[in-house]
Amino acid sequence: MKAIVHVALKSGVLDPQGKAVADTLTRMGYKEVEAARIGRVIELDIDDTLDSDAAEKRVKEMCEKLLANTVIESYRVEFAS
Repeated sequence: MKAIVHVALKSGVLDPQGKAVADTLTRMGYKEVEAARIGRVIELDIDDTLDSDAAEKRVKEMCEKLLANTVIESYRVEFAS
């Protein structure tokens, strides 16, 4: 099974990388771009012997301990077979 973790800065947290992207796109002529936020996607291949509840619990632990800085970032997890 595959766990796909989406991590992004929480609203209200400054995103200098997103600002740089939005500013550059505007300078390139994409005037419709008002703002951009940058995040990341992490794909994890999870052992298929875990049931879905156990896999969800383990991936949440991974996010809380390493994959996301929960003080300034939020995350969501999707599972695919």
